[in-house]
Amino acid sequence: MTPGVKRPLVVLLASHWVSMLGVALATTAGLSWLFVLPQQLGGRASNPYVGILAFLAIPAVLFLGLILIPIGIALARHQVVGTLSAVPDRRAAWRRIGLFVGLITFANILIGSQATYRAVSYMETDQFCGQSCHVMKPEFTAWGHAPHSHVQCVECHIAPGAEGWFTSKMNGSKQLIAVVTDSYPKPLEGAIESNKLVSATLTCEKCHNRDREIGDVMRVKTSFKDDEKNSRIQTVLMMQVGGKAKGIHGAHMGPGVEIRYAAADAKRDKIPWVEYKGADGSTRTYVDTSAKVSNMDALPRHTMECTDCHNRPAHSFELAADAVDEALASGALPVSMPFLKKNAVDILTRSQSDAEIPTRLAQAYGGKQNDAVAKVLTAIYDENVFPDLKVTWGTYPNNMGHTDAPGCFRCHDGGHVTADKKEITQDCGACHRTVAVDEASPEVLKTLGLN
Repeated sequence: MTPGVKRPLVVLLASHWVSMLGVALATTAGLSWLFVLPQQLGGRASNPYVGILAFLAIPAVLFLGLILIPIGIALARHQVVGTLSAVPDRRAAWRRIGLFVGLITFANILIGSQATYRAVSYMETDQFCGQSCHVMKPEFTAWGHAPHSHVQCVECHIAPGAEGWFTSKMNGSKQLIAVVTDSYPKPLEGAIESNKLVSATLTCEKCHNRDREIGDVMRVKTSFKDDEKNSRIQTVLMMQVGGKAKGIHGAHMGPGVEIRYAAADAKRDKIPWVEYKGADGSTRTYVDTSAKVSNMDALPRHTMECTDCHNRPAHSFELAADAVDEALASGALPVSMPFLKKNAVDILTRSQSDAEIPTRLAQAYGGKQNDAVAKVLTAIYDENVFPDLKVTWGTYPNNMGHTDAPGCFRCHDGGHVTADKKEITQDCGACHRTVAVDEASPEVLKTLGLN
């Protein structure tokens, strides 16, 4: 009797090179899976690439091996049946084989289900979304310093339900191919530009109720002049945020209010047509008289949502001047250092890499090194500029406001008028009341004990 007859399981698994390859892959993956089991139990890897290995690569190899084993057996079925027919007790042999296959199937289902669950769970983590792919570094960095840094990526970027999950994974697969083939745009398109926004009703309004009355909110903007003393000045505004039926929110998103607009560019900065439907059911259409659009009807129409104004709620990038102002106000940069505001902004905007910053700083101050200031400026640069991805100052403008980007003035520019010459208001008082402008010590802050 041949050795194979004594060991029918060996015959079954070694009947074809395909099944032998499957055994090798499944065994290797299974042992590797046990090796990284602590990582799987934690649901998070210390390194994003270790996570890809633990939660995606190893399970893929395991499943490939499991698939190849029955394929190899099927390809050599005549050899298997012929060999097992020589076994004295064929029924016992088939029972052993059946028991073996049953136990292995149960074990594989257990391992496979855990691997699949961990893989899906890992693909929902912020680590996978932001760190496993280099091209997402700017967005991940900005997210870490944003008010929404406690909110997971999937909460805003994936619509609820199976359809949302499936759509996101399909988009992710396309993005992976683009990264591998180096065919992705540099800089990456924003969510509005790429037209991959998830409805604000499904995302923003899960937490932010549009019916909430916020009222007026005081905003204090502290900045510093370019003079030798880095003189501090402050502007105080009372933002009329309002809520359900009044203020900024009420005018744009109140009950019965619907605003539709046409965009002439992918970033939706150029808006030549606006349709406003009021709570009373009346409708007004505004057209930008200066827009040179040959076929207005051919432009895509959009219904205004939260993200048309709050376009960088979780991934906002600062301009150099604003970042330096913030560092001076917080004490991270010394106000006592002459002309620091002017020199810091100049250094940040002229540097092609963070390595240039210490040298440029020393040159600005007669060759004197200042490691503490250089460290702060380098950190500001690294949080906002990514040269290899062509992300620089102002690449991703913020539509909140109108000082650094068109923002509100995309519509509120005085140029959008109806057929009977009514304009979309450009009255400053419609959005905020100005309490103080560029004052060294605003009286209102003294009164409130905030200065």
